[in-house]
Amino acid sequence: MFFGRIRGDDTARDAGRATAGDGGAVSRNAIRSVLVVEDEPLVAFDHEHILSQAGYRIAATVDSHAHAARVIDAGSVDLVVTDINLRGGRCGIEVARHAHARQLPVLFVTGACPADARSLAVGCLAKPFAPRDLLAAIAVVDAVLAGRAPPRKPRGMKLFAEIA
Repeated sequence: MFFGRIRGDDTARDAGRATAGDGGAVSRNAIRSVLVVEDEPLVAFDHEHILSQAGYRIAATVDSHAHAARVIDAGSVDLVVTDINLRGGRCGIEVARHAHARQLPVLFVTGACPADARSLAVGCLAKPFAPRDLLAAIAVVDAVLAGRAPPRKPRGMKLFAEIA
């Protein structure tokens, strides 16, 4: 199965391009660097590959709260993409709390979106999802962070944050 960039799906690359009605000004993407927090190695590899092929810098790919906290504290992360169930006795909700305390946006990618963690994340993308859905979800998060109207949400995405 191929998890690389999908031909004709330029969601991440085009998210920061000018639109015809804006006079040619190019808006910058708020999200350039992503921390992937996932304890399933093949899923983590797929996320990393999808994102790097789309032009995102991978700050790190980690499988525990402790490792995620160290990367978050080191800086240079624009978005945390985290699963809920992680190794080491702590979960992705705790990763989201740590990121939220440092004003970093979080996108949950999990089988069951946590209703009790809505205040900690911008949104949630339910597993399973296609590679293009992960890119589309990040484009939605990017638009929300930049104060733009978000593009169409991919199937399985719940948006928690409102446009500022």
